[in-house]
Amino acid sequence: MDRLFPATFPLAAGPVRLRAPRRAPALWTLLAVAFVVVPLLGSDYWLNAILIPFLVLSLAALGLNLLTGYAGQTSVGAAGFMAVGAFASYGVLLRLPELPLPLALLGGGLIAAATGLVFGIPSGRIKGFYLMVTTLAAQFFLEWLFAKFPWFYNYASSGTISAPRLAFLGWDLSGPVGRYLLVLSCVVLLTWVAVNLVRSRIGRNWMAIRDMDTAAAVIGIQVARDKRLAFAVSAFYLGIAGALWAFAYLGTASAASFDINRSFQILFIIIIGGLGSIAGNFIGAAFISLLPLLLDHLGQWLFGGRIDAGQLQNLQKIIFGVAIIAFLIKEPEGLVRLFERLRGRLKVWPLRF
Repeated sequence: MDRLFPATFPLAAGPVRLRAPRRAPALWTLLAVAFVVVPLLGSDYWLNAILIPFLVLSLAALGLNLLTGYAGQTSVGAAGFMAVGAFASYGVLLRLPELPLPLALLGGGLIAAATGLVFGIPSGRIKGFYLMVTTLAAQFFLEWLFAKFPWFYNYASSGTISAPRLAFLGWDLSGPVGRYLLVLSCVVLLTWVAVNLVRSRIGRNWMAIRDMDTAAAVIGIQVARDKRLAFAVSAFYLGIAGALWAFAYLGTASAASFDINRSFQILFIIIIGGLGSIAGNFIGAAFISLLPLLLDHLGQWLFGGRIDAGQLQNLQKIIFGVAIIAFLIKEPEGLVRLFERLRGRLKVWPLRF
């Protein structure tokens, strides 16, 4: 009988386990390139202006996707929680300078998680458009809070926070390579945690709430508790992303660095990349980060500097907006779904394409 029915489909009671395709070699190769090859060959421009913001935006999108894509809770206040993480990590390092950098980032993430837990309380009673308005109010409140009270930025006349000396275990991380490796390590670690989280019971509960919260409550899921947990976990990821955005990318940041435009940027990333997808966060962040650069180089090549820089920037925004709208109409499930279809067709090529 065991020969007829393999172990992957047991007859005995228990979960049916389907074997996922093995992608470990490609993943380890990608990590080796990211950790070894890129620091050796990457220029300062690529590290500072492209790779670091791409990784931080991917992490922020991952945090929002856990809330919106997996738990089904709409939020437009992502940048507000990023600000909490940035200002909290700055305050921790300012008052405890001997604290290691990873613990300071963790402290900022935990404070952001507590903030997200508070603002997630209304999700137990409201949802949809009304919940979105609540998160929008949280965005404006947090932005006003950090701009209004000088205590958060140590009474600096500029109203900004400055990145502390980035070091860990005697290693200086203030250079482009050091900051890139710091961000990359945080992103890889937190992505691994997110992958295991969405596969756990918590992740299954979130997806059940996303599909139909009434049915989830009927089968015994504590809907209100799990919604608040989703807000806390999402804010934790966003808080660490905000600290990395301020310390590893910008160097100095203010409340305006985390305005509503940043929240919409992160929301566009998960919509373009694919809701409810881990890989979609990185694909969407690459699209958002690289397409403006591509349009800029294309404009310089076509017009050769004969058009005013402001007009060229407005033209880029128009092209960028039209491209996003056309893409969403053509492939509403995100770029990750488009790549999956392309990969499926390539497997049977040239028989069918």
